[in-house]
Amino acid sequence: MLAITAASATVLAGCGQAGQSDGGGGGGDGGTTELTMWTHSAGNPAELETYNRIIDDFNGSQDEYEVVMESFPQGAYNDAIVAGAAAGDLPCLLDMDGPIVPNWAWAGYIQPLDIDPAITDSLLPTAVGRYQDEIYSAGYWDAALSVFARQSVLDANGIRIPTVDEPWTLEEFDAALVTLQGAGYATPLDIGAEDTGEWWSYAYSPMLQSAGGDLIDRDSMLTADGALNGPEAVEFFEWFQGLFDRGLTSNAGTVGNEEFNNDEVALSYTGVWNAMDSLDAVGDDLLILPPPDLGEGPKIGGASWQWGIAADCDAADGAREYLEFSFKPEYIAAFADGQVVIPATAEAEELSEMFGEGDPLQPFVELSQRFALQRPPTPAYPIISSVFERAGKDIMNGADVGSTLDQAVQEIDTNIESNDGYGF
Repeated sequence: MLAITAASATVLAGCGQAGQSDGGGGGGDGGTTELTMWTHSAGNPAELETYNRIIDDFNGSQDEYEVVMESFPQGAYNDAIVAGAAAGDLPCLLDMDGPIVPNWAWAGYIQPLDIDPAITDSLLPTAVGRYQDEIYSAGYWDAALSVFARQSVLDANGIRIPTVDEPWTLEEFDAALVTLQGAGYATPLDIGAEDTGEWWSYAYSPMLQSAGGDLIDRDSMLTADGALNGPEAVEFFEWFQGLFDRGLTSNAGTVGNEEFNNDEVALSYTGVWNAMDSLDAVGDDLLILPPPDLGEGPKIGGASWQWGIAADCDAADGAREYLEFSFKPEYIAAFADGQVVIPATAEAEELSEMFGEGDPLQPFVELSQRFALQRPPTPAYPIISSVFERAGKDIMNGADVGSTLDQAVQEIDTNIESNDGYGF
């Protein structure tokens, strides 16, 4: 495999740093087998609290295996995984950002998950990681994007409130932005364009897909030609560029949702993780709306952090036993409420204090179920994401749309060809 295997694993901004381990698993005192477990979640006390609860419960439920967790900050997690794989020193259990799963499966870092299919069948489709139609990972939650608005602002300006069944069309959305700008919002829409890394693919490739384009031809997974530079993609990016040219959005804000909470922008394209702060700031006036339909129906990004088993884990049966134990509804609900993420099962949704029927964040569940689309499940994805971000930023800053997209396609296709199609 080419050097891109190691390099690509550092691209996704959602991933972080692991530490040292004594290997995938080994016999401990008294015949107990130790299962080492790495997570990127240091600095996230709510997440770690639930992991510690699961581990304590699992370790106390049997005496054959003992899970030992090491948690590390996000800074260079993927680099550490690449280094651990090269040294044959990966833990048995490791978490990974959903879009990276095919790359790690292709690179030989992880093995097929092979847990009870009743578990993976019960999860949101975006909480299951696949490569070549085989399951390699599963997660307890997902996230979702939406458009935040104040009902009072839309009502005062005669703007229709969209629903999941009748979202704004492109024309309605564009007209609403112009109306809101005329009403005094100098920059009416915050789309988070000041952010970097994986945010660009996570946030804006669903817009492209809603417009009829894509990051790659998903039928073959061998080329981006026609998907990323076809007429639908060109038309979308001309509109996207125009949002900045007309001052309807900008990249001059702060990462997060501060401008919306302070009523400096009228609409915010943002995620579930910002919902509680906005509820505190806006109260019952807050609307959690679907993204606009740009031609092919609304789309939002799917797949968050998931768990897999290292390819060279010598206690894989124990790792599977732990994972099956860990997918209890009460644990998934604890993750959801502690981190403000969407629970991956219907049972956990009802146990949740935030995401059940009638709860304040329940709209995100419907948005995820109706509109979430996984980023392309190909080992080429890290390169695709990096190229897409660079092209999108160039277009935002005024570059010619057609030639910029053609160059992006050439870079992606060259990488795919140099890696023999990544198994497709």
